[in-house]
Amino acid sequence: MSHTNQALLVVDVQESFPKRDYYQEKYVPAFIEATQKLIDGAQEAGIPIVQIFHVEPEGAFSKASGNIKTLAPIKIEPATIIEKHRHSAFAGTTLDIWLKENGINEITVCGIRSEQCCETTTRHGSDIGYKVNYVTEATLTFDMNHPDGSLLTAEQIKHRTETVLSGRFATIRSVDDAIVHFSE
Repeated sequence: MSHTNQALLVVDVQESFPKRDYYQEKYVPAFIEATQKLIDGAQEAGIPIVQIFHVEPEGAFSKASGNIKTLAPIKIEPATIIEKHRHSAFAGTTLDIWLKENGINEITVCGIRSEQCCETTTRHGSDIGYKVNYVTEATLTFDMNHPDGSLLTAEQIKHRTETVLSGRFATIRSVDDAIVHFSE
């Protein structure tokens, strides 16, 4: 038996990212494995999956690029697809309407990038009344340089994201915990 009041949001897991110069393949295999396991767990539990694509007018995130498609080798059967033009999947989209029409008040967030679109969607969802689960191991980000030149690793960025979201905007869950929660 599943909670049909839940949905899995798969944010920006798209072919646009490998075209960006900051993309680091070393982080991708673990992300693919965790994300596919989470998607499969949601499907098995009857949890609807919302696939979200980031679309920009030009470049790797434009429709003309041909990259607005699921990042290989992820397999997904979404209940709906939402295109967004901002960091939050809620801003300027029909996501909130779709969730409400389907009786959903709890969302689980995964995708690319941990501290950008995933974190922003998590905060926005919480602010407008959703219970939010954030599955860090099924998010992907890359090493970044601070303005002072120091390096923040992807793991440091994820750790910071968990710190600022936990207890305020989301429940931090592992993939296995999220899958169990789908059926609670």
